[in-house]
Amino acid sequence: MKKDHILIIRFSALGDVAMAVPVVYSLAHQYPDVRVTVLSRNYARPFFEDLAPNVGFMEADLKREYHGIKGLNTLYRRLAAKQFTHVADLHNVLRSEFLRMRFNLGSYKVAHIDKHRKGRRRLTAAVNKQLIQQPTPFQNYSEVFARLGFPIDLDFHSIFPEGGGDLSLLPSEALSLWQLDNGLNIGIAPFAAHEGKVYPLHLMQKVIKQLIAKYPDAKIFLFGKGMKEDEQFPQWCSQYKQCIHVAKYLDSIKQELILMSHLQVMLSMDSANMHLASLVATPVVSVWGATHPYAGFMGWNQGSENAIQIPLDCRPCSIYGQKACRRGDYACMNRISPETIVEHISQVLS
Repeated sequence: MKKDHILIIRFSALGDVAMAVPVVYSLAHQYPDVRVTVLSRNYARPFFEDLAPNVGFMEADLKREYHGIKGLNTLYRRLAAKQFTHVADLHNVLRSEFLRMRFNLGSYKVAHIDKHRKGRRRLTAAVNKQLIQQPTPFQNYSEVFARLGFPIDLDFHSIFPEGGGDLSLLPSEALSLWQLDNGLNIGIAPFAAHEGKVYPLHLMQKVIKQLIAKYPDAKIFLFGKGMKEDEQFPQWCSQYKQCIHVAKYLDSIKQELILMSHLQVMLSMDSANMHLASLVATPVVSVWGATHPYAGFMGWNQGSENAIQIPLDCRPCSIYGQKACRRGDYACMNRISPETIVEHISQVLS
């Protein structure tokens, strides 16, 4: 009899892939005799490669090697050779739908995620808005495995053992400079993919200034990579010696996860960094503007008391924060005071 082997498909985005980790961990540990293979982009490898002995990882380069219909057919043939018995589509987009169609023609058990789009549309409606908590991706992913015959209880804590990630894997220059075992380590990830999810930078600078005044010996690690980060972070680092531009020292998600596991708190937008910190059991104070925790995207095991938001009739206006502000002033972010954020961070630290 062929041994059960589950293929899990989740290509992007980073935060959604990270949210699959607690579910895959629980699946693998509760069904140790079942092989599990995660198919995703290369950046996701650190999430899964050491998650459990029965979990493997396959990279899918959809921009080059497996681009277009021809590339997807090539990918399918490669996957079919692995002799999977079950296929779990945790993405449900055109590419994964095509692969699902191919697998459905064979002797595979196939299931895909329900994204509850109707409920999300009611949540973000301009009129007759219904502020109802939507199922989380953790629940939606779990339901896929239940339909495949593998019901699970979510019991994940961290991708690292108690005490955090192995600091010896970080560059020696960074370790000697940061001295992570001494003093207070605070992370800040101030950017997100869309303006509706970004706390105004002039207000974030006030947060940094107030944190330094309250905790003068704290180290403030600035997380994020991109043009905006490269422009803003050096300015803050030159103004405040406590600030550290993480990307100058670390060059991989795995190293960033190790560092995050040694923070006492992370301040993040509704962004991937909230989910990365959650995977290493670091408390997160999250700031919500155009989006809302009711859409289901709160970080794993993060408490609602640490989600900072203000009540506005227009909130949330978007599930992912990409829509332009209906008011034109992004009051959802501008009306959150730096003092409120600092107070929430202090509550976590105390």
